[in-house]
Amino acid sequence: MSTRTIRVNELIQRELNAILRQRYQSEAMAITVTEVRVSPDLRDGRVFAAILGDGETVRKKFRWLRGRDRAIREELSRRIVLKFLPKFEYRLDENTAKAAHLMRLLDEVK
Repeated sequence: MSTRTIRVNELIQRELNAILRQRYQSEAMAITVTEVRVSPDLRDGRVFAAILGDGETVRKKFRWLRGRDRAIREELSRRIVLKFLPKFEYRLDENTAKAAHLMRLLDEVK
């Protein structure tokens, strides 16, 4: 992965989190973009989002996030100037939930 791709990934992640916090404060309170991976040609990208809550809440918030894709891309295009703005595929980041579960188990051992 090139340095430029890494920098674009980090920039998009930072801006996506800022958009969620500024435009969708109440709806996106439990959503955090943990990682972005764009292809080298910047046409496609994957957005990994960690969502706090029980199973039903996570599904609702994830559906809400995917439904706002167009509005989020439009706002992102106003903030970032790239030759191509990637089309995003949203994925749920399971690592955060697994880490929290592991920490709970470790606390129980103590």
